[in-house]
Amino acid sequence: MTATQLPRRPVHALVLGLLLTLPAAAPAGEEDPVPAPPTLDAPLEPAGREPRPSAAAQALGLPQGDLPPPDSGEGLTLSVEDAVLMALRHNRSLAAEQLQPAITGTFEAVERAVFDPELFAEASASREESVRQFSEVNRPPAVSLSQREQAEAGLRQSLPTGTDIELTLSASRSERRDQISTTEQFTSRAGLTLTQALLQGARIDSNLASLRQARVDTAISRYAFRGFAESLVADVEQAYWDYVLASRNTAIYEESLEVARRQLEETRQRIRVGDRPETEETSALAEVALRRQGLIDARSQRARARIRLLQLINPPAARWDSRIQAEDSPTPDVPPLEPVAAHLQLAMDLRPDLNEARLQLQRGELEVVRTRQGLLPRLDLFITLGRSGYADSFGSAWRAVDDEGYDYSVGLQFSHPLGNRAGEADARRARLSREQALESLYHMEQLTALDVQNAWYEANRTREQIAATRQTRILQEQVLETEQTRFRVGSGTALAVAQAQRDLLESRLDEMEAIIRHRQALTDLYRQSGTLLLRRGIEAPGDTRAETAY
Repeated sequence: MTATQLPRRPVHALVLGLLLTLPAAAPAGEEDPVPAPPTLDAPLEPAGREPRPSAAAQALGLPQGDLPPPDSGEGLTLSVEDAVLMALRHNRSLAAEQLQPAITGTFEAVERAVFDPELFAEASASREESVRQFSEVNRPPAVSLSQREQAEAGLRQSLPTGTDIELTLSASRSERRDQISTTEQFTSRAGLTLTQALLQGARIDSNLASLRQARVDTAISRYAFRGFAESLVADVEQAYWDYVLASRNTAIYEESLEVARRQLEETRQRIRVGDRPETEETSALAEVALRRQGLIDARSQRARARIRLLQLINPPAARWDSRIQAEDSPTPDVPPLEPVAAHLQLAMDLRPDLNEARLQLQRGELEVVRTRQGLLPRLDLFITLGRSGYADSFGSAWRAVDDEGYDYSVGLQFSHPLGNRAGEADARRARLSREQALESLYHMEQLTALDVQNAWYEANRTREQIAATRQTRILQEQVLETEQTRFRVGSGTALAVAQAQRDLLESRLDEMEAIIRHRQALTDLYRQSGTLLLRRGIEAPGDTRAETAY
């Protein structure tokens, strides 16, 4: 499959598929293909037994015996696919990040609620008692009592067209009582009020701008989540191969330490039979000490890589001291790289951060549309229609609504701040922010092209280094074999053999590092081009290009 033919999957939850570009795991029980150093013909002590210490070794204070194993706890066998799957299931930061699109989506519901119908109701009661004093003598004061109960209910809604609609139903009872008579009246009314914005607030695109911005924010959060998931998968793969490299380096140092011990024992045997001077032992001892020093560092690096990998995958049943057995074996056979232009084209379409920048520009365009309304004055047309009924009871009052009585009102409302500095400032800020987002998008596209090309050249460099380091390692094996032959026939020195062993060790480490770094470089190239999740068969939101007009 070429870089321009990657499959497009629907947006679903994260699901791990088969990793398409990684090598198959080695069969169970099969050892990793680490080249073994040339063997010596001299008699060797049984494996695992430390050679007999000499006076020179005791004088130098070199430790005797094997180094203790650094890891304890239960074992955990992992392939790189297993590591990625565990991270997608159990990584704490991913679990927290996965909630962000849902949280952002709630703001979309808030903006949508602006246009939802609203039911309202109100009830009130009032009572007033008044006493009127007269100036005439012996005339009692006049007492009057008035009370009123009123209830109103209705439905109102704002539409994207700038129209406000309100439908009301109300009923009231009024009573007036004095010393002479009592008057009671029941009133009912049905009314409809329409208010239409004629200037500010009259455009549909302006009224829907906030809702559309909320939808854009939700889409931005999806792309941000995809970018986080890609970074997590890349980190897990990088950490996995770092652990594999540290484990292989540790194995190489252990083998080289064993070879140095054998060389030391052979040197001691030749010194005992008088074939070599005693000064030759110092070079062999120094080489053993160097191998121990490198082995200590390699084991420490392996422990750090193990802890980092455990932290990323967060296995539920594992502990910090759990051992990890890596199933996947690095192989020197790598496929040719796809053209850099293909990766650039994919990056322009699929990079999550680039799509986020496009959506930020779209959000800025909506802000320009929204703030443009603030430059206009407020001019609203309102119409109120109603019918009322009057009777001596509530039932009769509602039946009287059908009579000829009615009321209506029509008018205009106008308002505009003098100078309108706030509206002009908002509109100007929106235009400048949109220009800033556009420049940021152009800059992001340049950075994307730079990142992809740098990642491609790094992947190509590590690919070429695999063949170069392999050739160097083969030649160093031949050099070591030559020096060992010269040492056996008496024309070489232990120092020359030690130097050849050291050069072979470095070449083996360089070859293994080149193989691992190429795997990591490919992962980084796929992440920079925005195709890592697609290549690994992982479905996540944001797998299409975000379109915007600019």
